[in-house]
Amino acid sequence: MTSVKEYNPDLSPTSPVDDSDAVLSPVPEPEPIPGLNGVPVRWYDADRTEPYTRITPFQEKHDTSVEFFYKPVTLSALAGGLIVLAYVATTQDVLEEGRDKRRVGVYAAITSFLLFSMIQFRDGPFIRPHPAFWRIVLGVNLLYELALVFLLFQDLGTARIMMTFIDPNLGVPLPEKSYAEDCALTAQTIWNALDIFCIAHTLGWFGKAMILRDYWFCWILSIAFELAEYSLQHQLANFAECWWDHWILDVLVCNWIGTYLGMKTCQYFEVKPYEWRGLRQTRGLRSKAKRVLSQFSPHDFTAFKWGTASSFTHYITVVLLLAVFLAAELNPFYLKALLWMEPDHPIIILRLAFVFLCALPAVRELFQYINDPRRAVRMGQHVWLLLATIITELLVIKKWSKGQFPEPFPRLVKWGWTIGIVLLILYPVVQFGIPRARKYLWKHQKKAKAKAL
Repeated sequence: MTSVKEYNPDLSPTSPVDDSDAVLSPVPEPEPIPGLNGVPVRWYDADRTEPYTRITPFQEKHDTSVEFFYKPVTLSALAGGLIVLAYVATTQDVLEEGRDKRRVGVYAAITSFLLFSMIQFRDGPFIRPHPAFWRIVLGVNLLYELALVFLLFQDLGTARIMMTFIDPNLGVPLPEKSYAEDCALTAQTIWNALDIFCIAHTLGWFGKAMILRDYWFCWILSIAFELAEYSLQHQLANFAECWWDHWILDVLVCNWIGTYLGMKTCQYFEVKPYEWRGLRQTRGLRSKAKRVLSQFSPHDFTAFKWGTASSFTHYITVVLLLAVFLAAELNPFYLKALLWMEPDHPIIILRLAFVFLCALPAVRELFQYINDPRRAVRMGQHVWLLLATIITELLVIKKWSKGQFPEPFPRLVKWGWTIGIVLLILYPVVQFGIPRARKYLWKHQKKAKAKAL
C-alpha cells in the first residue's frame, strides 16, 4: 500500500492521519508560472490586437458600419484636453474676458469631468449616435446628483443665494399664478388658455411615449398627473386649473396628440428594416448625406411589453415606474416655487431636457433587467443613477418645504389617496395572491389524500 506521504507530501512525518486520509488527499497541482510560458510579458511587447487583451464593458455593442468611430482615442483626448486647459488657465487675456474667474474654473472642472465620463464610463444600451454621447449624458446626471447632494445640506435661504451666482436675476420672490380664475367655457377663455405651455405639454408627452413605448401606460400616467394636480393645488397655485383645462385641453388635446405622435414614431421604428452600410460602401452624395443623418436614428428598436397582469414582479415594476415618473414630473414645480424661478427659466428647461435624455436609456435598462435577467444580471447604471437623482430631489423638496406650505391636506384628498393605495394593494392580492393560495391548498390537499391512501 502506498504511504500517506506520497499522496500528500506537505504533511510532516509526525502528522496524525488515518487510512481514510490516504484515499481522500489529492496530489497537489504545480503552481502556475507567471507570464506566457514562463517568460514575463512586458507592456511594450504585448500584442494589443489579440482577443484576450480586449476588455468588453457591460452591455457594450459596436456599430460595425462606422467602425472608425470606435478606435481608441483616450491618449489623444487626454493630450488635447490638457493643452486646452493649460492655454485657458495660463493665458491672461482669456481669463480677463470672464469677469468671474471662479465661474471659469467651475466650467473647466465640469468640462474635465465630462471628458473623463465620455472616455472612461461604461457603455449603456444605446450606440447611436455614439456610445460616448450617452456616457456624457450619464456624466451630466452624476453632476446633477452631486449638486443635489450638496444642496441637501443647505438651508433654503442659502440655496436661494447660491442660485444668484448662476443667474443674478434670481433671488426675488415671485407671485404664484392661478389658472382657475375664470372657468367659464367660452371661446375667449379657451383662447386665453392657449399659450406656449400647450406646445410644451404636447412635446413632453411625445417624449414620454418615446420613453415608455406603451399607449395605455401613457394614458394612465396622464390621468394620474391631473389627479396629482388636484391633490396638490392647495400648495401650488399654478396647479389650480379649470375642469375643462384639466380634462379637455390637457388630457384630450395636448397629451393625446403628443402620445399619439410618439407611439406612431415608435411603431415606425419598430417595423423599420435595419440594414446598415458603412459610409465607404455608400455611393453618391445624396446617399452619403442620408447615411450621415441616419446615424442620429436608432440602430435597432425594442418594443416594450410591460405585462402588468402577467406577474407580481411586472406589476410592482409598473407601479414603481409610474410613481417615479409622477415624482419626476412634480419635482420641477416645487423646485421652481421654492427657488423663485419662472416656469420658462433656462434651468427648468434644461432640467426637463436632461431628465428626458437620461430616461431613454434608463427605462430601456429597466425593461431588460426585468424581462431578461439572464443577460442583465444587475440593474443598469442609467436607471440606478436616475432613480437616485429623483429620490434626492424629493429629499431636497421635503427639507425645504418646512414652513413653506402651512395649509394642511384637505380631507377629500386624504380619502382619495387612501382609496387609491388600498386599490393598488388589493389588485395584486386578488390577481396573484388568491390564485397562488388556492394552488398551494390544492397541492396540500392532494398530498394529504395520497398519504391517506
